[in-house]
Amino acid sequence: MPERRPRKDAARNRAAVLAAADSLFARGESVEAVTMADVAAEAGVGKATLFRAFGDRTGLIQALYAARLRPVMEAVEEGPSPLGPATPARQRVPALLDAILCFKLDNRHLALALEEAGSGGPYQAEQYDWWHHTLQAALEEIPGLPDAAFTAHALLAATRADLVEHLAGQQQMPRQQLRAHLAAYTARLLDAGGQIG
Repeated sequence: MPERRPRKDAARNRAAVLAAADSLFARGESVEAVTMADVAAEAGVGKATLFRAFGDRTGLIQALYAARLRPVMEAVEEGPSPLGPATPARQRVPALLDAILCFKLDNRHLALALEEAGSGGPYQAEQYDWWHHTLQAALEEIPGLPDAAFTAHALLAATRADLVEHLAGQQQMPRQQLRAHLAAYTARLLDAGGQIG
């Protein structure tokens, strides 16, 4: 039996839905205010098409988040210094954390919606595992730093979307100040060999 090919318009519909969701989320007060019906209408597709392609609202948010994150991931996996794999770990770790923070600042509502989706929170997200693995691998290259796996979790906690939203949104901490605080915290942790007291 020949392999079933996806409909020709499936890729076009998916791209239209992601573009529509991106536009609506960017214009809206919050991700929560945007409904699946809003996205379907903006994309010019039926709600059934939307649910068939993404399953549910969380699936749509995950797909859009992954599409926005892809260029950052490519820079980390294959790019030049300071994010790329050839960068010495002491320079790469702060650069990785800064990239995560900047991404979440630029995508605050989307990151917050994704991290709050489901019972597992941010730790069940595929992107979290990827960031943790990448950060842990870099930390393992730093001599004298104990328990790279836990340290990676602790550093990633400083970039959680709810914390970023609290600091940048509610407390209105300027972007550069937030980045500077994270860089200073990371430097202290690395210089102290993980012993912050």
